[in-house]
Amino acid sequence: MSPRKLILPLALAQFICSFAGSNMNVMITDISDDLDTTVKGVQTAITLFLLIMAILMIPCSKLTDRWRRKRCFTMGLTLYGGGALLSAASPGIGVLIVGNAVLEGVGTALLIPPVYILATLWFSDLTSRAWAFGAISGLGGIVAAAGPLIGGVIATGISWRAAFVFQALVVGTIIVLSRRLDDPLPADPTRPFDAVGALLSAVGMFFVVFGILQAGTNNVLFVVFLVLGLGFLIGFFFYIRVRERRGKEPLLSTRLFRNRTCNLALVTQNMQWLLLMGVSFVVSVFLQEVRGYSAIGTGVVFTAATVGVLVSSFAAQRLAKKFSQRTLIVAGFLLTLAGIGLLLGFVHSSSRVVAFVPGLLLIGLGLGAMLTPSVNVVQSSFPEALQGEISGLSRSVSNLGSTFGTAIAGTILVSVVALGTRSYAVAMIALALFGLIGLVAALRLPTKIERA
Repeated sequence: MSPRKLILPLALAQFICSFAGSNMNVMITDISDDLDTTVKGVQTAITLFLLIMAILMIPCSKLTDRWRRKRCFTMGLTLYGGGALLSAASPGIGVLIVGNAVLEGVGTALLIPPVYILATLWFSDLTSRAWAFGAISGLGGIVAAAGPLIGGVIATGISWRAAFVFQALVVGTIIVLSRRLDDPLPADPTRPFDAVGALLSAVGMFFVVFGILQAGTNNVLFVVFLVLGLGFLIGFFFYIRVRERRGKEPLLSTRLFRNRTCNLALVTQNMQWLLLMGVSFVVSVFLQEVRGYSAIGTGVVFTAATVGVLVSSFAAQRLAKKFSQRTLIVAGFLLTLAGIGLLLGFVHSSSRVVAFVPGLLLIGLGLGAMLTPSVNVVQSSFPEALQGEISGLSRSVSNLGSTFGTAIAGTILVSVVALGTRSYAVAMIALALFGLIGLVAALRLPTKIERA
């Protein structure tokens, strides 16, 4: 069967994982009222889901070599579907966190690395790979932007719980469609697994993000957890370097960090998802908590971003033929920063919902234009032997960006939500600063992709 026909289940897998990361934003009020919790409680559930994905993405990518990519893909889907059903039936925020953050988070970490590894193995040249990543990452970006609208329609028309039932139904469909997936590489059950490295990296990232969530409410814990997290991550780096020098296989090869092009592209990936999820969370909370919008009303506002991502991501293959990957990434950041500028300017000058449309449209166009090139640069920088590792690192960096976007911007907004427009402005300015970091990294990318 043609690889292009097998892309559908992979794209749908990215679809459902991106939907899970963004659709809850418009249901914050409904969930907090139904489960008798707060905006901060729902933010914690969303952030933990993204965090668990990030901290387990690298270890799970290594398991694809031991267990085969298709097996990990199916296991991840099964866990995800079970978590979605548990979330739909949750009586309180604790059970919701177990179902949504833990089970769906672990399931996503297992199923996403095979998606990008298989696409890389099936498509060898840059143009066809751009098409594959455009279909997969583009759909992920579209749904991350459209998630608020889809979730809003379901939550308003039925219930927020029905949104999780919808996820379970999509997962069942993917399992059926993926039965004919071909895994071109055999499993290697003898391949070692670095459990200590996995633990050090996971604990380090957890403490960093958990510390960020404490900012504004307990600054002592913020500093303590941040220092602990950075300490564990530094320890992780030295540990894998020592392990590698002793001839043992580490969780991550230090070779991955010697490719300047890949390092810069990873920074752009991180910033892209930070901006996407950060803007989504900030605008959603502001519209619901300050402007009093319903779930579907908030979702409708995000249609502009969805249209933007849809237009630019589906033009990925055509754009890749005309422009360098670097040009597309730089242009994407410029459009996104312009969109954030409009969101900041219009919110002060107009109280009408249409004021959000131009900014969200530009952000959608910008993010859609650069999501695929960044993935393409990272994955194409290494040979097949390192695809498992680089895919895990790439997805971990992207999901860590999503986590930071929700945690940082959300913490700023939620900690001073009573201030309304002022807190919204502070959060958006913070996102713009991160966008500038991404732009600087993009400008330093070479036009030609280097191989490690």
